[in-house]
Amino acid sequence: MNICIRTSLLGALAAAALVASSGTMVSVQATADVALDTNPDSSFWKDARPVVADRDTFGKPVPGYVTEIRSRWTSANLYFLFICPYQELYLKPHPVTATETNELWNWDVAEVFIGADFKNIRRYREFEISPQGEWVDLDIDRSKPHPEDGWLWNSGFKVSARIDPSSRIWYAAMCIPWASIDSHPPQAGAEFRMNLYRSQGPKANHKLINWQPTMELNFHVPERFGLLRLESK
Repeated sequence: MNICIRTSLLGALAAAALVASSGTMVSVQATADVALDTNPDSSFWKDARPVVADRDTFGKPVPGYVTEIRSRWTSANLYFLFICPYQELYLKPHPVTATETNELWNWDVAEVFIGADFKNIRRYREFEISPQGEWVDLDIDRSKPHPEDGWLWNSGFKVSARIDPSSRIWYAAMCIPWASIDSHPPQAGAEFRMNLYRSQGPKANHKLINWQPTMELNFHVPERFGLLRLESK
């Protein structure tokens, strides 16, 4: 990895770790919607306040996979950027990006689980993106016998991804319409129940990377979600 890139990344991750420890991520309001951008040095992403996902599902550190996540929001959309160091990629052959890929979670992905209903925390939405730009979105209701059927739902979210093999980092950006998350318009001060994850590497060296550890071998533990809070610029 380039020394300048590595130094900059480590500095950002150190600051982000302080935020992550609170269990609350702040999404900073942007003045306008933008085309999706996976460049962390762009003006859009530089104003974000990052957190890190660096633990396995039981809270044990996962060295070498410290993942930085940033978020911005507008009146129409919620944005995320994942910065994902890797040692080995595990990619689905023959990727399709024009339509969603069911069971994408069996490969390398970055994931956002987010819910607006604090009374029914078992109802939330799941958004996934792979290093190749594949995607899937799910309407999850854990009270139903087959919540995985939620992949038939369509949020209308947009994605962008790229792999930098020279630094062994892949980048993924999401643009999620607010209408797919909440029936109320967003406003500064609003909070949502959320967790952030990565599934990384082949089965022989598979890593489950968490922002807020679930304390189970499973990402779908809404009782362990953290918070996303919207703030004005």
